[in-house]
Amino acid sequence: MADSLDELGPVDWLVVEFPGPNFGEGQIAPFLDDLVKRELIRVLDMVFLRKTEDGTLETAEISDLDESQLGEVRMAEAELAMVLSEQDVMDLAETIAPGHSAAVLVWENQWAAPFGAAVRKAGGQLVASGRIPTQAVIAAFQADADAEAQTPEGIREGA
Repeated sequence: MADSLDELGPVDWLVVEFPGPNFGEGQIAPFLDDLVKRELIRVLDMVFLRKTEDGTLETAEISDLDESQLGEVRMAEAELAMVLSEQDVMDLAETIAPGHSAAVLVWENQWAAPFGAAVRKAGGQLVASGRIPTQAVIAAFQADADAEAQTPEGIREGA
């Protein structure tokens, strides 16, 4: 963890779903490991879920999976804070389709820790936060490109 709680960066979580039972077949682990090694993020918790076709849920911790599924990310195991409760995991499992697997990841944004510490020392506090899904950003860019392609040349809005 951060040297002190006053220096903790913002904490985010996500659930990444994969078709089938194999958590992306180890293709994601090297990128996560790179972020950790460059001290951009610190993994606080990681849980792996599999939902069978009949909806039965199987959970696994990082230590339950072999290196071929996780690569060097297994090294993060000793530093995990175990932020997620059993109820959190059960609630997140509802988002997974039958026959799919998922990784649940909680991380500290170490790159933002100095800013967060400065805000707290100045008496500020985070009162709202959010994330725009990548798919929504891609769709917005595509809609703009489509609209521009349909606009006759030389005619621009507001001109």
